[in-house]
Amino acid sequence: MEMNKIAAAILLAGLIGMITGKVATILYYGAPHHAESHEAKRGYSIEVTEVDASAGGAAKEVELASIIPLLSSADVSAGETIYNKKCATCHTHDKGGKHLTGPNQWEIVNRKKGSAAGFGYSKALAALTDKQWGYDELNGFINNPKKYMPGTIMAFAGIKKDTERANVIAYMRTFSNAPAAIPEAPAPAAEAPKDDIPDKALQPENLHPKQGKTPHGD
Repeated sequence: MEMNKIAAAILLAGLIGMITGKVATILYYGAPHHAESHEAKRGYSIEVTEVDASAGGAAKEVELASIIPLLSSADVSAGETIYNKKCATCHTHDKGGKHLTGPNQWEIVNRKKGSAAGFGYSKALAALTDKQWGYDELNGFINNPKKYMPGTIMAFAGIKKDTERANVIAYMRTFSNAPAAIPEAPAPAAEAPKDDIPDKALQPENLHPKQGKTPHGD
């Protein structure tokens, strides 16, 4: 009787081991394949979406628009807050203020570039003393100094939001006893009406020979 129990236990253990091994094989290798199929892939796979750079996967750079249309409605108070947070560590802006890491910014709008007396400019800026800091020039520089002026030593990542730059520039405009006037916004380029665009299919050279003939054969 005892021998029968022992034999049954051994048989049951073997059966459990065989079933467990079969289940593990299916989970690891996958379900059985046709004999002529390729070798089964082991483990599990994670689907990865690949971006084709040649198909335009990378974002295209957008040209910076003029800041002038935003200046008339800019929030000077908000600009002061941003300026004090991001600019005041390196710049003073009071009349006769001393230079810090960057030059004093009194009368910065329409000032000649690289012209603050006593400040050691980078070669990139020192070579532009015939140019002015207009509103759009300030906009480009504040957006991304190193891109706008390669060679600048200014370590500033820039302000990316148009409205924030407009607010800051509107505040910088107040660094003067007589703030520079805001010019009229440039008019948007007018698009030609679609009705005025000639239809190439209706041009004489594109007509069928029979269509090109007049009723009198001229």
